[in-house]
Amino acid sequence: MPGQVGTHGEEGAGLPLRRLLLALGDPIVDVAAAPDGLDVQVDNVVIIDPEDRVEAREGDLVLLIGVRGGAARRLVRVLAGQGAAAVAVKAGGHSPAEETIPPSGEHRGRSPRSGAADELRTLRAEAQESGVALLAVRPEVRWDQLQSICQHIVDDARLTASEDLGEASGDLFSMAQTIAQLTGGLVSIEDSASRVLAYSSGAEVDELRRLSVLGRQGPESYLALLREWGVFTKLRAGEEVVRIEEHLELGIRRRLAVGIHAGRQPLGAIWVQEGSQPLARHAEEALLGAARTTALQMIRQRTQASAGLRLREDLLSSLLEGRIDAGALADTVEVHTERAALVVAFSLSQPSAGSAGSGGGPETAKPEGAEAGERPDRPVRELRRRQLIDLVSVHAAAYRRSSLVTELDGRVYVLLPDLARTPGGDGWRGVEQSVLALTRKTVAAARAALGLRVQAAVGSLVERLGDVPESRAEADRVLDAMGRDLDGGTDWEVATISDVRSRVLISETLAHLRADPSLRDPRVNRLIEYDQAGGADLVHSLLAYLEAFGDARAAAERLHIHPNTLRYRVRRAAAVSGIDLGDPGERLFTQLQLLMEQQ
Repeated sequence: MPGQVGTHGEEGAGLPLRRLLLALGDPIVDVAAAPDGLDVQVDNVVIIDPEDRVEAREGDLVLLIGVRGGAARRLVRVLAGQGAAAVAVKAGGHSPAEETIPPSGEHRGRSPRSGAADELRTLRAEAQESGVALLAVRPEVRWDQLQSICQHIVDDARLTASEDLGEASGDLFSMAQTIAQLTGGLVSIEDSASRVLAYSSGAEVDELRRLSVLGRQGPESYLALLREWGVFTKLRAGEEVVRIEEHLELGIRRRLAVGIHAGRQPLGAIWVQEGSQPLARHAEEALLGAARTTALQMIRQRTQASAGLRLREDLLSSLLEGRIDAGALADTVEVHTERAALVVAFSLSQPSAGSAGSGGGPETAKPEGAEAGERPDRPVRELRRRQLIDLVSVHAAAYRRSSLVTELDGRVYVLLPDLARTPGGDGWRGVEQSVLALTRKTVAAARAALGLRVQAAVGSLVERLGDVPESRAEADRVLDAMGRDLDGGTDWEVATISDVRSRVLISETLAHLRADPSLRDPRVNRLIEYDQAGGADLVHSLLAYLEAFGDARAAAERLHIHPNTLRYRVRRAAAVSGIDLGDPGERLFTQLQLLMEQQ
């Protein structure tokens, strides 16, 4: 068919879009819209070039290449009408290098990325209205590679379904029952910590099996005996089937056991207890094959769980950045789109050179793997980041079961959805206070338990899930201001916009001034250069004088110098620079530019 690359299989023989995204692993596509959820059926993957005939079938995942703007919007509508399950596009078409945006407050112009964001919003609106899922493909991804990978995933799902391996392959209890039939014994499957994951049915259980199944773990007294006999050492060593002879005085009948491995990594073990009849003749051979098959199932379950968590995190990240509709997240996580929510942001603080090792507590101790005042190396930073994510996740989950945690650009974000007004007259004020208490508790735990110095910002409460990018943006603004530490005098650990509004506004104003050299006063530059060359400390003294509203005594006391010394320095600064300190406008702009140089 002209304009298409791909082959069509049997109708309904594919897999849900959710499973396709899970199988893709690393986020090479983002869910921009999912009006019918993520369980729409994908039966085939095709590439469509709009220069040729545009035709899709029901269940197609269409990779739409070479089209942008209004033409892309029209084609999304056409493909939805033809029954496509999802459409994948590249909004923008610029290179990854063009994706870089300066820090918050340092850019006010229109960037290539902002144009791509506008385009994606337009396509998302069309997809929502047309009822088709929309996937945003990362700029660096090649279309042919994406088509090949996705088609392979769909074909593999089709093959698995045709071989009837679906439910049985993922059910360890079913596997335990199958092993029991092959060996003629009573089977239990355990993980590497001797926790019972699954077991077969049957009578004639001995005391060890009875206690293990009831307690979901082997009793410690029996486990100690097995360790003493070297059983666990053999199970971890390789694929050898281990025989445990009968010990009626201990309530233990004859057993076979085999380790479950992924390469050299032990995953667990399969145990087969002999009943009143001897085990089957080929029980050991069957047990060896069962261990290899079960290893694949255990790996698949682990991967699916981690992939599911990764998908949740990717969807949350996309929502916080405004790349997807709230419904796409709500389809995967049990949250309500029309209920209030807010975002809390956490950031690891880097200690100053003077603070490390100064004593007093874990937060001031010298960082592991770094000298005082030095930035820790990458492995240490990664460990701390992972520790912070885990700690934040635990505290957030304790506060609200439906909380979600993700990381973006080195910061950890918590989404607290489904919020409701507290009873009484406090209303939303009570909710905000409880979230502040949670945040302070989390920051304190990071300091006490992990020795991490953390700053956190609580974003404003929004009335709908779709507005959480606004809450996240506000939390970022607060963290940015806290991190810049304008005056060095207030060491905020947890704050809201109402706590530091003036700091936020001044910080963003200074960032704007810094980004535009034309807004610099050359007279202030002259003063700074003079100070740097001669070490006269005129800049610091003038800034203190301006911040004290011209009160020489108050400024001198802050600097621990005599008032006359300060007055002399202020007159000298005015003479060197040529700034008229009697002019309110010149005083204001001089103070702003000097503040900018202090950061």
